[in-house]
Amino acid sequence: MNPILGIDFGMARIGLAISDELRLLAHPLETIPANKNPGKRIAEIVRDRKIDKVVIGIPRHMSGAIGDAARRALDFTAELRQQLSCSVETWDERLTTVAANRALASAGKKTRETRKFVDQVAAQMILQGYLDRERHIFEAKQLD
Repeated sequence: MNPILGIDFGMARIGLAISDELRLLAHPLETIPANKNPGKRIAEIVRDRKIDKVVIGIPRHMSGAIGDAARRALDFTAELRQQLSCSVETWDERLTTVAANRALASAGKKTRETRKFVDQVAAQMILQGYLDRERHIFEAKQLD
């Protein structure tokens, strides 16, 4: 299987994570500036790493409602769907950036040190959640 790319979309930075070829584990990949044609860089990664699918986190409100940040992420998703030849899916990513900050802080990283990694870790959490769900669905089908 080819890997899956996970994206944590932000107005300043976009975090990227990639799965292993077995699609069991997500790993941080890189952070790209949101204002420097991110679609081009993502298309390069999709091509070079033979990505089958892209999963973009949609930051819904805790109520499930879609706010401004989620609308911007959905607009970005629509742009990527036009640019990429692979499947582009969305994933509910409530609180992943908060969780990423906490994980880095508990690892002893200071806020200043984590700025360049937090978006990658958030993307990793988005992608890992997606991979876990896909594995659960596959295993449930095997039991039927």
